[in-house]
Order: sequence, then C-alpha cells, then structure tokens
Amino acid sequence: MTEAPAATGDMPVFLDALIGRERDAAAVRDLLGRPAVRLVTLTGPGGVGKTRLAVHVASAVADDLVDAVAFVDLAQLDDPGLLLATVARTLGVQDPGDRPLADRIAAALSDRRWLLVLDNFEQVAPAAAEVARLLARCSTLRVLATSRVPLRIGGAHESPIRPLTVPDSHHLPPLADLARNDAVALFLERARAVAPDLSLSEQNAAFIAEICRRLDGLPLALELAAARAKFLAPGALARGLERALPVLAGGRRDAPARHRTMRDAIAWSVNLLGERAATLFPRLAVFVGAWTLPVAAEVVGVEEAPGGRGPSGVDAVLEPVLELAEHGLLRTVPLPDDEPAFAMLEVVREYALERLEASGEAAAVRDVHATYFLALAEHAGSELFGPDQAAWMARLHADYGNLRATLAWSLTKGDAESALRLGTALWPFWARAGHLGEGRTWLEGGLAAGVSVASLARARAVQGLGNLALDVAEYARAAAHYEESLQLYHEISHSAGVASALTGLGLVAGYRGEYERAREWHEASLAQ
Repeated sequence: MTEAPAATGDMPVFLDALIGRERDAAAVRDLLGRPAVRLVTLTGPGGVGKTRLAVHVASAVADDLVDAVAFVDLAQLDDPGLLLATVARTLGVQDPGDRPLADRIAAALSDRRWLLVLDNFEQVAPAAAEVARLLARCSTLRVLATSRVPLRIGGAHESPIRPLTVPDSHHLPPLADLARNDAVALFLERARAVAPDLSLSEQNAAFIAEICRRLDGLPLALELAAARAKFLAPGALARGLERALPVLAGGRRDAPARHRTMRDAIAWSVNLLGERAATLFPRLAVFVGAWTLPVAAEVVGVEEAPGGRGPSGVDAVLEPVLELAEHGLLRTVPLPDDEPAFAMLEVVREYALERLEASGEAAAVRDVHATYFLALAEHAGSELFGPDQAAWMARLHADYGNLRATLAWSLTKGDAESALRLGTALWPFWARAGHLGEGRTWLEGGLAAGVSVASLARARAVQGLGNLALDVAEYARAAAHYEESLQLYHEISHSAGVASALTGLGLVAGYRGEYERAREWHEASLAQ
C-alpha cells in the first residue's frame, strides 16, 4: 500500500502585496471551481507574474476546493524525462524502480483532493503528456501550471496572464485616477520600499507614467526599475530606460516575447553595475538554485586588484553580490541555519547564461563548478554512512540541481570518468532518498558514454548499479553487476574493490537463502 504524502509547505512566500491581479485571480479560481476543469495553465511572457498569481490562487482554494496543495518548481530542469522524478521528490514519493513512477504518484494522491502547482512548465513542455496521464490515473487531482507556452493537451484550460494596464503618458488622467492604474500602483509600492518619501505628484506624474509605458506593464521589469528609485529620481529613471531598453519601447514584432521585454529590462540593470559586479553576474548563472557566499567565492570568484592587493575569498565576492542584490538581479533565500544565501530569478539567470556563453568563460566556469560539486559529492558519499548522515542528506537535497548539472556537463564534454565518479558517490543518496530509478539512469548513461577498458571509476560505477539493484531486490541483476565489477577490479589489481564486490555477491546469496554460498563469498572477501 502506498503511503499518502503530507502536504508540502514549500510554496514561495511573498511578503509584499499582490497588485493589479484581482480579476485574473478570480477568473482562475472560477476555472478551478468547475467540476469538469482539472488542468489550468497560466500562460504569458517571462516576468509577467505567473508564479505569484499561481501561489495566490493556490492559497485561496486550499481547504475549499482542495484538501492539500503541492508546489513543484521546474525552473531547474531542462530534461522533460525528469518531470515525474521531480514531482515524486517534492511529494516524498519513493521510486524503487519496480513499477511506473506515475502509478506510484497517482496512488499516493488518490485519498485526498490535491492541487499540484507545476511552476515554469516551459522547461519541460514535451512532458505535457505525462501530466495528462497522471490526471487520468487520479480523479481527485487538479493541476495548476505556469508556462510561457501552452501545454496543448486534452482537457487543458489556458488562462493568459497579460501585462498590467498602463496609463497613456500623453494624456494623463487626474492624479487620483493615475494612482489607481495597476502598473503605476505596483511601481509606487515597490519604489517606496527603498525610497519611502517618494510620492506621485504633478512634477513626476508624466515621468512615472512613461516608465510604466516603456516597461509595457511587466511586473518584474517594474520591480527592477523601482529598485533604482533609491538612487534615481523618476525623470532620470525614465531617461535611462529610453537609452537602455529600446525593445521594451517598441521592438521588432517578429522577435520572441522575452526579447521584446525582459532581456532589456535586465540589460539595463546590468549596465548600471560596477566592474566587479558585472564580471561576477554571468558567472553566478552556473549555479542551479541557491548558493552561499563561501561557495560563490570558491567556484566563481572575483580577481584581486592588480599587484595582488585587495580582498580575497568571501570578502572579494561580498560587495559585488550585495550590489547585484540591490540592483534586483539576485534574491535572498532563507536557510535553516540563517546563513545568507542567494539565487537568481529564472528569467534573470537565463539572460546571465547568455552573457556567460558570450564571454568565452562558460566552459572554464562550468569546469570549476563541476570540480567543486564532484568533490562535495565524494565527501558526502562517505559521510552518508556516518553519524552526520541526516545533515549530509539535507545538503545533497539542497544542492541536487547543481549535482544534476554537473552530471549533465560531464557527459556533454565527454568526461565519462567524472560522471561515473559522481554517480558512484551519489548512489547512497539515491537509495536513501528513494530515487533509485533516476540513479540507475545516470549511472547507465555514464557507463554507455565511457570507454570499455577497465578503470577504477568504471568498476565502482558498475558496483553502484549492483547496490541499487540489491536495494529493490533485483537479485539477478545485482549479481550480474557485482560479477562484472569483480572482474574489473581484478583487471586493475584493486584488492579493496575485489573485497567489496565479493561482499556484494555474498549479500545477494544471503538474500536468496543460499547461505553456504554466501559464507563462501564473505570468507573470500575477508581473505583479500
């Protein structure tokens, strides 16, 4: 019997007011309230506020239309095949690999009315059919997705989320009416957070209206601009937008929507950065999810001043990181131990990745990133058998996006040995976290990409597959992997590996009830 997961509490928490979305929220809630509607997709350009609206609606329908809500952030994924594994991990559904994961998820959700919020679905759009199959398996499930593209599957109801209404900057209404305009209200609310004395007046009304018009009413663009109100008056801000955001003021009609909007909003912010912050910005895009200052210092760093004078380590990245945060290009992420952590909004990271590729540093930065997280995983792999197991499991869960990125990069650049080393280090994590199916896929991919000659990395990876098979009682498969790893260890004269593979064969024999054979294997292991 599959145990039903508890409701997840991982939905983003927004401390400021939702502005200008009352009608949209009511429309989406009405759709979800219809018995025949079980899949609603919020569509629109990056930065329009789809995630914020989805969280607001999900909170509003909890305990009314649904009994439980789960929020699944897909922003870190670029492989549609990992959709179900990510959903399962969010819900706490184990994946022993013995039956389709969709069946396990559906069974776990079947006892309550669940709302599954799938955020940033454009990252895995080809997996839309998996959502349809999940809905077909679980009649008590509703799905609310956010995506830049429609899902295009049967039963999907699209709810387009458009930019906020903007004033006519050439024919301004009275101040009281202008203040009630959605885009103006949002800009003023966010600007006052950094410039409390700012108010709408006859002197600045035209400038504020022009800012909103030039940014097309896109919430993220408005918030990025409002963050500059601490240093720039509305007139200077409007003039800056005229120079730096030409596409937002009427770009090419045949360009992608995100190029007509957020690209230049972000570019404008980047153009205001100092040299060190501008250098660090694209490098930070290598991280998937949140990161801390010590990790940033080790992985991406910032060069010292000429002659070796100036700060180093954390001190070298602290100032530019705080500058990036102040410019709205980074957000803070709370950690249990109160250590400051930062992350990029996904649309900002997308832009920063393009800058990283254009810089010519991408391969070098990814190599350092991969080296760091491979070392982290190999250290954690040994700690997972010690008294600090829980803490290291939490660490690996937190950095799993970076570990996946390291696996993918290693395979992309043809470094199968690093991929195998990382997969070998992670097999205890995959086993304890219930992600054996995904672990098997990564290890098999690394072995397929590597050369067939014997190596320590290959022998350990094959043994790791044996361990994963043993965990799900696939004894024949486990024995085959242990026998192959035993041969590989013999070929490279690695006695510790030989002993370990023999122990695996002894465990298989014991589980099969072949106790005499098991004793022989274990005695052979002890003799090494």
